[in-house]
Amino acid sequence: MFRELSSPLGRVLGGDTAKRFVPLGVETVHDLLRHLPVRLQAGTEASDLAEILAEQRAAEKAGRLVDDHVAVVLRVSRTTRYDGTGAVRPRETDDADKKRFEKGRTRARLEADLTDEAGHSLKVTWFGKTSYLVSWRRLLERESLGLFVGKLGWFRTTPQLVNPDFVMIDASGAFIGSESKLSIARQVSKHPFLGLYRQTKGLPTWKISESLDLVLDSLAGTADPLPVWVREQAVLPELSAAFSAAHRPATREEHAQGVARIRFDEAFATQVAMAYRRADTARHLAVRRPRREGGLVDRLDARLPFRLTPEQVSVGDVLAADLAAPRPMQRLLQGEVGSGKTVVAVRAMLGVVDAGGQAVLLAPTEVLAQQHHGTVTALLGDLAAGGTLGAPDESTEVVLLTGSTPAAARKAALAKLASGEAGIAIGTHALLNATVEFADLGLVVVDEQHRFGVEQRNALGVRGDRHPHVLVMTATPIPRSVAMTVFGDLDVSVLRDLPGGRAQVTTTVVDRVVRPAWVERAWVRIAEEVAQGRQAYVVVPRIAADAGEGASVEDVHAELSQGPLAGLNVAILHGRLPAEAKRDTMAAFAEGRLDVLVATTVIEVGVDVPNATMMVVCDAERFGISQLHQLRGRIGRGSLPGVCLLITSAEVGTDARERLEAVAATRDGFALAEVDLRQRREGDVLGLSQSGGRSSLRVVRVLDHADLIDEARVLAQQLVVRDPDLTDPGVRDYVRQIELLAADDWAEVT
Repeated sequence: MFRELSSPLGRVLGGDTAKRFVPLGVETVHDLLRHLPVRLQAGTEASDLAEILAEQRAAEKAGRLVDDHVAVVLRVSRTTRYDGTGAVRPRETDDADKKRFEKGRTRARLEADLTDEAGHSLKVTWFGKTSYLVSWRRLLERESLGLFVGKLGWFRTTPQLVNPDFVMIDASGAFIGSESKLSIARQVSKHPFLGLYRQTKGLPTWKISESLDLVLDSLAGTADPLPVWVREQAVLPELSAAFSAAHRPATREEHAQGVARIRFDEAFATQVAMAYRRADTARHLAVRRPRREGGLVDRLDARLPFRLTPEQVSVGDVLAADLAAPRPMQRLLQGEVGSGKTVVAVRAMLGVVDAGGQAVLLAPTEVLAQQHHGTVTALLGDLAAGGTLGAPDESTEVVLLTGSTPAAARKAALAKLASGEAGIAIGTHALLNATVEFADLGLVVVDEQHRFGVEQRNALGVRGDRHPHVLVMTATPIPRSVAMTVFGDLDVSVLRDLPGGRAQVTTTVVDRVVRPAWVERAWVRIAEEVAQGRQAYVVVPRIAADAGEGASVEDVHAELSQGPLAGLNVAILHGRLPAEAKRDTMAAFAEGRLDVLVATTVIEVGVDVPNATMMVVCDAERFGISQLHQLRGRIGRGSLPGVCLLITSAEVGTDARERLEAVAATRDGFALAEVDLRQRREGDVLGLSQSGGRSSLRVVRVLDHADLIDEARVLAQQLVVRDPDLTDPGVRDYVRQIELLAADDWAEVT
């Protein structure tokens, strides 16, 4: 069956039709078969108009992609035809409308009022030639039932359809209409239910339905790619029957069974990909890096200015055990903002250096790489002064390598890594360059994994005959179901506790429309903090004033430095500044020489200035929950209490406002992650948008279907035991059609 499923859609439907499917993410036969109906409509049942309108409003409120094309079965309660002269006037209109009619400026049109069984109404308007409108009005007899398909819009507060296609339904259930309109009716007459699909302007739902008819007919009776034992244990119908049931069901129960099979296949494919990746990792060898008593780790612990939390100690012990094993560690370390992941990672890196190897810390931005370099060297002190006069014998050297590293410094850093003189390298994507060589790379630490994308995780990990250990870190808490789906090949450790002595941070939503005075008070509040010797961040969504909607760094900096914060040292920080300027600005802020930093989200992760106690986020509705949680984590990092103000114009009750209220209500990143995942596209949350890929999860929702993912995970593990080399061509090809990993990654696994 795979050959048919993987076929480009153009081979079956023709190139022109296939192009219309591309905006829907449908490029192959399999994509089309997994493009499931949004709802099923029985052809002779009146639609629930209230439910349809509620779904539309909910989607708009949440900022999701709205399928504003609908198909409804409703009863005609009234029709009126206007000939464009203003002669026919069935109801009162305002004076301006009356004048337009009298001057004959209105096109000829036909209007109808439609109602459902509960009395909810929908207005329909057709524009066109008078002869067409006359014939259509004859079809639209009062109290007759019709199927109407078109784009849903609003006229003031009234829902309406403009120029919809339609067919009428007589008392026996037969369809009445012109031949050009009956393609809709044919779909209903052939099947008990009409599938209503997410569509585009050039691809209405009934055209999608017709395309599916062609595809389904060609797949009848083909072999199922999954082994019989998998289908039996999961109690699944055969795939060809499942596709038919999902799109052309005899009953709603049959539809549910078909969707369940398709949903299982998505979950199973991702888990099979992860299971074989775990198995592949287990086949590789790694150099044992056992912990050495009295080495760099012990010397660091002795000089730390704080006590490690119990969680930091226990996770450190787990990492030490992984590093001492002959198989490469593959571990995800996730933790709350400020939970001390960096210290845990530094101890692991020093453990590898103690054992004669080298470690790399890979960061997504130059600012974060520089911050990590500063943090690590500050923690180590003279232990990071390897090769210099007077350094302890056990010391090593820590080098920084980014895209903007000057040529001479880059050359020196590369030489020290190749010779083994530098035990630790900290940098950005520049470390992924093939010209970077290591004497003995033992550990790769990837910070903020979601910034790199799924397929980059092992970019350093596949060099050489023996694989280095890999530690992936994220300060974005990840629900368990997401971890199973995206990081299913990794063992997971969690840091939830914050180090003692951390101050509380109070978060407040500031409505600039309802309470504009509160915005002015925010700037006064910053000045008060600075007067007490503290510092503040002002975060804005964009850099330049001409880059789109929302506040900009340039405008806000000018407004504040010349207005309410005049006299204070206010600086700018964003990603487009030269590397040296970013480094100098951040250093000046960290040293207390700057009072206020007006910045973009370049400060989102890694920035650690304990004296910063206040943050104001402008146009906060433009940021996601995860971003806001990360940004807020930049304050309250010392013993002083913090204040975070989220300035917004979002109305109460909107999805954007609810995001802000959620952030203000809790500092529990794991609780916020649940809210975040429910509001965002799956692909974004899974990290696929960063990698340039598209999510292959069409019917699986990682929060709603966690139990299914668990079941699929167990069966995938059984499959690896039964077929360790994945020799079954059906499973292999079918999984490759669905799985999340890039094709190159899959080739590495199998």
